[in-house]
Amino acid sequence: MNSAIFSRGKFCLLVAMGLLMGTAPFCHAGDVGKVSGSYEVLQKLNVGSQTRLRLRVRLTNHGQNDLNIQRFTLQDFSHAVRGGSQACALSMGAKTSLETTQEFMIPRANYELWQRGTRPRLVLEAQGPSGHKITEVVRLDPVPGRKAN
Repeated sequence: MNSAIFSRGKFCLLVAMGLLMGTAPFCHAGDVGKVSGSYEVLQKLNVGSQTRLRLRVRLTNHGQNDLNIQRFTLQDFSHAVRGGSQACALSMGAKTSLETTQEFMIPRANYELWQRGTRPRLVLEAQGPSGHKITEVVRLDPVPGRKAN
């Protein structure tokens, strides 16, 4: 009896894997990250246990639709950083890039992690072409060879 249950379990697992692999090619390119970005620290000021950063952020929209960005939120791992959210009104056309300067206040420990190679996440809240809300998480790459003031 255990053999029959084990065989059925293997069969179900194989069917599930086949379905998953069979549908993977049908995922749309629009379902994956459409925006990439990099950052450069223009100014850094330690204020107690916090660090105030002025960042130059360059974003590239790889998608087919324009994005009207309404808010940037700088995140650390699983949660938003207090002081790490900025309202904005930026328009980014399809297949274009934009550069903006934003200020954030983050825990000094988070900035030290960036210095050791952790890439910050920027959550973009935007409005899509049909008016629906879009949330896009962008892992920012540091601009190579640049140092903070």
